[in-house]
Amino acid sequence: MVAKKLIGIVVIFTFFHTGFAQQRPQYTQYVFNNFLLNPAISGIENYIDIKAGYRTQWRGLDGAPITSYISLNAPLGKNFLYGDATSASGQGENPMGRSYLQNYMAAAPHHGVGFQAVIDKAGPISRTDLNATYAYHLGLSESVNISVGVVAGFSRVSLDYSKIILENNIDPAIVENQNQRLKSDLSAGIWIYGPRFFVGVSGQTLLGRTLSFTDDETYTQGKSLPHYFATAGYKVLLGDDLAAISSIMFKYVDPAPVSFDLNLKLAFRDRLWMGGSYRKGDSFSAIAGFNVSSLFGLGYSYDFTTSQLGSVSNGSHEIVLSLLLNNRYKVTCPQRNW
Repeated sequence: MVAKKLIGIVVIFTFFHTGFAQQRPQYTQYVFNNFLLNPAISGIENYIDIKAGYRTQWRGLDGAPITSYISLNAPLGKNFLYGDATSASGQGENPMGRSYLQNYMAAAPHHGVGFQAVIDKAGPISRTDLNATYAYHLGLSESVNISVGVVAGFSRVSLDYSKIILENNIDPAIVENQNQRLKSDLSAGIWIYGPRFFVGVSGQTLLGRTLSFTDDETYTQGKSLPHYFATAGYKVLLGDDLAAISSIMFKYVDPAPVSFDLNLKLAFRDRLWMGGSYRKGDSFSAIAGFNVSSLFGLGYSYDFTTSQLGSVSNGSHEIVLSLLLNNRYKVTCPQRNW
């Protein structure tokens, strides 16, 4: 138990003081909610998309990250909320089927908005992000769209003094009774999508603020670093009702080396899906989900840790609940953001 506590403290303080690790939460099921990483997805579907997630990472390790979030995004305009502005039919259509792909048409130009609330706790540090998003979607051709989006909001970072031990009780970045910091935040992204593919790039925490728990403005070693993401995916039909969707995401946070995630999802019609992923130097994951109806869906993943932390942790769990509100066409899974 003592060893686990020491490892947890080392991980957290290496993260805080040097920034050599990813500072933002990581998600195994991001591929099913890319909206968390790229605001250009705001309003991509023809319904109000709500997702709530909970992730507990490196189970068994004291101070390991725990992340919870809720996100919401929707298109603007009565044509999208009440009319036939996308290629989905009135009764919904199997997005894995050949007829859907053959009849797919790019959505008309429109706006999208959204909201994200994320709470991330790791050791003595807690972070709460509240963000509003905006995107504009425009057709590049009859079957391909491009969208551009931005995120603006605030991050509150808190430090729990009771969970830290300082050598000689001194640290220039920490002063008692100054354990909370509120910082503005800005992110942006681009998303290109069609019936069989998507490609996106985004940047988070672009303002790169100095971060410390002291009013001493000469201390600049602690920083919130920009995070950059590039992702792409492609759908291959294995039959009228079965499809394989492969994707990759690259992540970069200076000065750490580029990391990547590989994902493969098998989907049966628009109801059941399962798959796996690999995160470089960290884990293998098993993922499964079920779209219960045109209103509700559920996804679960388990990460098998492959790094040295695997000797003191029991892997990571993540669960995601989905709600499709004002779902006029009764689709049971995403039509444009799969």
